[in-house]
Amino acid sequence: MENYKNKFNTQLHHLKLTEDGSFTAYSQEYDEHYHSTKDGALHESLTKHVLPAFLHVKDEEELHILDICYGIGFNTLATILHYKKEAAHKKLHIYSPELDEKLVKSLVNFQYPEEFAPLKKIIHSLSMSGVYEDESLSIELFLGDAREYVKRFTNKFDIVFQDAFSPSTNPMLWTQEYFRDIKNAMKEDGILTTYSIALKTRLALHVNGFYIYINSGKDYRDATVASLSELAGYKKVDMQHKITCNPDVQPLRDRE
Repeated sequence: MENYKNKFNTQLHHLKLTEDGSFTAYSQEYDEHYHSTKDGALHESLTKHVLPAFLHVKDEEELHILDICYGIGFNTLATILHYKKEAAHKKLHIYSPELDEKLVKSLVNFQYPEEFAPLKKIIHSLSMSGVYEDESLSIELFLGDAREYVKRFTNKFDIVFQDAFSPSTNPMLWTQEYFRDIKNAMKEDGILTTYSIALKTRLALHVNGFYIYINSGKDYRDATVASLSELAGYKKVDMQHKITCNPDVQPLRDRE
């Protein structure tokens, strides 16, 4: 591990071992880890994003996924891993904005879990050029502002992984206006997953017409699933009751 640490660790990022045995990274700039150290980096990507999303779209033959933000790549890579094992008949397209170009290029030296070993070629291609494509898979990284990137798309995405740094440190990717743009970029039967259970986050989704559900399991902390159409298999959040009980809580707004 030491060789990886010497290559990846920088003034702005360093490795952190999480409880499932996989490594995440700590961002000095945002003063946050990219994943929950308690839930585990790989485990969190699977349970809070990939598995609930793919359960919802299991009958689709072609999928378009928006991964906000690429970060150290776990959601995209865990998606590819699951796709290759469980749904290889599908055509998969992943689009992911990321502001930190230096971070992306440094990922050739990141100590990924052993499960990602078959994806080494993909990791290298994304780190070096920001794109990867083969007969069943295409990935595009956009190095820049996620807010501007999202506006390029209309009725495009089956799945959105909402996995930006927390609202307290990166509020512009959690506002009511931001989720309006996300809504416009999604298909009507698309699904959004996020680790955030904050009422402000759920309100920002709710006012844009999303149904809100709890994603819960015995081996990870609660998360949120949202969709523009009603979903089966999840406990629905009674947003009107939440609003009545918390009249002073408002969704984040761009003007703030």
